[in-house]
Amino acid sequence: MKTLKLFTAILFLSFLGLTSCQDEIDNENGQNPNTNSANSETASNLERSSMYDGSFDDFLDGMSCSSILLPVTATINNTEITIVSESQYNLVLNILGELTNDQDSIEFQFPLSVKLSNYTEVQIANQTEYDALMNACEQAEQNAEDAINCLDIDFPITILTYNLNIEQTGSVVIESEQQLYTYMNNFGNDEKFAINYPITATLNGDTIVEITSDIDLKTQITECLATDKLKEEAEENANTLEGVLVDGAFKVESFVTAGVDTANDYANYSIDFANDLTCLAKHTVNATIDDVQGTYAVTSELEVFLNLTFSGNATFELLNNTWEVTSHSESSISLQSTTNAAITLVLAQI
Repeated sequence: MKTLKLFTAILFLSFLGLTSCQDEIDNENGQNPNTNSANSETASNLERSSMYDGSFDDFLDGMSCSSILLPVTATINNTEITIVSESQYNLVLNILGELTNDQDSIEFQFPLSVKLSNYTEVQIANQTEYDALMNACEQAEQNAEDAINCLDIDFPITILTYNLNIEQTGSVVIESEQQLYTYMNNFGNDEKFAINYPITATLNGDTIVEITSDIDLKTQITECLATDKLKEEAEENANTLEGVLVDGAFKVESFVTAGVDTANDYANYSIDFANDLTCLAKHTVNATIDDVQGTYAVTSELEVFLNLTFSGNATFELLNNTWEVTSHSESSISLQSTTNAAITLVLAQI
């Protein structure tokens, strides 16, 4: 049985061979301000940025240091499912998303195989070994040794090589993340390297930037990691808000549009949010008045959003909007229209 020590070692050691080839030597210029050693910050940034990204299935395995190799069988909230391709991930997400504010559970059938951040594949025999792998991942995150997934370098790039006297000895063309990871992981202490700038990279999956130096690379990584942290905080706040909505009934305390507060139009209604993403507005004075059916969804990016959709009642349909959550507590939720900042809504717990 593999131990925690073994998994930690597997997670951070690379067994891949160097596949780059040396280009013709150029001894002309050895004074490169971006020259680095194997244990430099730039070497660490390049290695972490080129690690295998296992975050795409975090909803399934709960850790970004690895991904589960398919097929795999799991019991998800008491429903057994065998996942044979990534196209079935939606089945998992649908099961997990059936209810909000519930305690999701995922139990895997062992053995299963995973791909680690160093691109190696290992078999996990039981839950104990799986827990050891998760602990190793958490330790890597705490020590800032995990993958940097917010910056994707655009390949190919060229690495210039130097001896310890900072004389250029050659160059290597890197064609992929895996090749870059292998190269940096195996870089020797008796030589130095420099990136042949400029290079381009994609930040947070959508922004393309040009990087012109090691300092620029560090800055871009620092900024995208900060954005990642904001996204994580927003996701946590969204989960908290879902719990607040489901745990209580609400009234419209304020609804301001065109400078006029029309909250009185909703004074006799209470709104209940169910954990199946439906909501119901009930007239609290006259039971013969039909209930108003609706749906809701809580999402997050850098901020938290509440989408409301009511039907069959013109007054409540005025609330249909994607609202940015400007603040919330257990007793009050303040919202602002994402299309018109002058339109605001406040829901107060009854």
